[in-house]
Amino acid sequence: MTVIVVATHNAKKAAELHRVLAASGVDAEVKGLDEFPAYPEPAETEKTFEGNALIKAKAAVAATGCIAVADDSGLEVDLLNRMPGVRSARWSGPDATDASNLKLLLAQLHDTREEDRTARFVCAMAMVAPDGTQHLVRGVMNGRLVLTPRGKNGFGYDPIFIADGYAKTNGELLPEVKDAISHRGQAVRKIVPLLKKYLRKR
Repeated sequence: MTVIVVATHNAKKAAELHRVLAASGVDAEVKGLDEFPAYPEPAETEKTFEGNALIKAKAAVAATGCIAVADDSGLEVDLLNRMPGVRSARWSGPDATDASNLKLLLAQLHDTREEDRTARFVCAMAMVAPDGTQHLVRGVMNGRLVLTPRGKNGFGYDPIFIADGYAKTNGELLPEVKDAISHRGQAVRKIVPLLKKYLRKR
């Protein structure tokens, strides 16, 4: 069976991608980077989500010889001029954790009104195959931020993000509900037909 490598060490992200790919009926075995020998991973030096997703996917293909799917995603906060953006995972510094990133962002928003805290999650996803085939897609989930984290599901900034049309934070939503509306879920559903088309041609 064809192996597709999901280029991430984030276990929750890998599980989320695996879940959505599997539900979409992709006839392939999906593996995370932790199931392959370690390799020097490239610095995410691009200024766009798309650029960083391609960097990661190309490196994974070169290291594993498998079709690779990689994403770069982050939170854009309008009050912060769409930051943290591509710096979302490293917002609080080189030793950033989900907790420290969340703490810093909340400190930056502490005296703001909820109606002004509009934001969006963005996910750019790249598919790169060993023969050089490349595809890029993007998913966006619009919403707003709250100052009190809620919920234990999800990861990153999920506990303070409420998607448009919902009352619960992403951290409170069931995984299948979040998958249906999330930026990453949207991107996966866009990449799946491209993956299927590529696999049919092989």
